[in-house]
Amino acid sequence: MKPGVIALYLLLACVSAPALPAAWQPAAGHTQITLWPGVPPDAPPMPGPETTHSDPNALIGGKPVTSVTNVSQPTMTVYAPKGQNTGAAVLVFPGGGFQILAIDLEGTDVCDWLTAKGVTCVLLKYRVPSEPYRWQCDCRPHNRALSIPSLQDAQRAIRLVRAHTAEWHIDPHRIGVLGFSAGGYLVAEVSTNFKRRIYAPVDDADKQSSRPDFALAIYPGHLATDRDTLNPNVPVSHETPPTFVLQAEDDYVDGVDQALVYYTALKKAGVPTEMHLYAHGGHAFGLRPTANPITRWPALAQTWMRTIGMLPSDGDK
Repeated sequence: MKPGVIALYLLLACVSAPALPAAWQPAAGHTQITLWPGVPPDAPPMPGPETTHSDPNALIGGKPVTSVTNVSQPTMTVYAPKGQNTGAAVLVFPGGGFQILAIDLEGTDVCDWLTAKGVTCVLLKYRVPSEPYRWQCDCRPHNRALSIPSLQDAQRAIRLVRAHTAEWHIDPHRIGVLGFSAGGYLVAEVSTNFKRRIYAPVDDADKQSSRPDFALAIYPGHLATDRDTLNPNVPVSHETPPTFVLQAEDDYVDGVDQALVYYTALKKAGVPTEMHLYAHGGHAFGLRPTANPITRWPALAQTWMRTIGMLPSDGDK
């Protein structure tokens, strides 16, 4: 991901924005669940306390963007389906360059959409800033490293969801992940590193698999090296789950090569894959309406989830 993503998200949500309550809280009726029973593994030092920002003068889709940074205690918030429960669940990873989390644009907005379709949404508030994607210096190893501790949080969250499938009325074989930008890279990481133990087990939940059953990577970054080859820390194999990829050709932050390199690797490995490229759309649009055709991508994603059996067909409703 290019440094421009940081400037974009900070411009929209952080710089000179009024501070909201220190730690982000979900809307009433929803409870955050702490991922780790004690201190998270490999906990990096934070430059300050967790802070939430929203700038009413920086709008996307007519609404401001709320961002969260300095997340040292990762959590997940479970949003139950509205109406019919399909049994499917999706963990949502907001983007933000591994510096912040666009918690509404690429988080709660997505949960509103999914729950309206009968899908349990699990919003992950993973740790940021997360090494090695530290933009304040020239030491950032572009396109090379795992996003530890963010990946630890993602693996742990999937395992916790699987451990609670009976309680939350979720089919343990229909658990997917969906992420944007940096969160899209996290989708690819968790889809390809599920056999790699990157933290010591802490309880029985860690006996569960961290492999998603399906994955959606929306304008993902970090997937291509400077030579337009696949990031070696995303070891695609035939066991990588079915994947949906979406990208705009005029994305000036994460260029189209990111999606193309990942798509090519998935196809070579025989992974069921669907990719949509649009001429216009830019970056960081989430689900908010725009004048561009790409704004209708959620309908494509829903159709794809039906075709791979993760959602019921129209006739089964």
